[in-house]
Amino acid sequence: MAKPISLEKILFSQGFGTRRYCSDLVYADLVKVNGVLAEDPEERIATEGLILNVEGRNWEFHEKAYIAFHKPPNYECSHKTTHHPSVYSLLPKPFVERGVQCVGRLDFDTTGLILISDDGQFIHRMTTPKKNIGKVYEITTPEPITQKQIDHLLSGVVLDDDPEPCFASACKQLGDHALAMTIVEGRYHQVKRMMAAVGNHVAKLHRTKIGQYILPADLAEGEWRWLYPEDLQKLSKSVEVSNV
Repeated sequence: MAKPISLEKILFSQGFGTRRYCSDLVYADLVKVNGVLAEDPEERIATEGLILNVEGRNWEFHEKAYIAFHKPPNYECSHKTTHHPSVYSLLPKPFVERGVQCVGRLDFDTTGLILISDDGQFIHRMTTPKKNIGKVYEITTPEPITQKQIDHLLSGVVLDDDPEPCFASACKQLGDHALAMTIVEGRYHQVKRMMAAVGNHVAKLHRTKIGQYILPADLAEGEWRWLYPEDLQKLSKSVEVSNV
């Protein structure tokens, strides 16, 4: 069990501002600890199961931030954007203050599941192809998808910037113009370029799954939720190959 730490340090670790500002929040009667108004920023608090309320908003204490986010279209997965607003603008300010990063990126027009964290080791583990963690994308195409195209995706296609072929780990046809494809790499515009390489192209792209964690059906575009140990276990599981 973690040792109790001062409320000021807890608030600072969660991204509520400088340590001085966090103390001022307490002195201004703007912080509750497990429903009780806090009076002393130096009070030592046990963090296990801790629920803060800061300026009227409840906040679960998490030593490291692991969240699932449903990315809407026309947002960029970057702190320094070029043409579209940032996904970070849709998150509570404390996340940005504590330095969260997207675990990999989705193109501005791609929607669906993205992970966000301030744990560098977690980000590396989830993005390295060596871990064989699959990402499932639902692809909508303007032209019908043929079995020949699916076979080509599974056997490997060569992209113009790399002589090494990249493969779909699994493909499941969802309709004449729809395909669920699993990949374990994360090359630049990989899914779109793979579809172009087999003679089709992507009209719409949506990520539904990472590892064995599925984008929750009740998580609307632009919304986020905490990931708990059972969710992280699902994320760490390697891809299951299923081709239909």
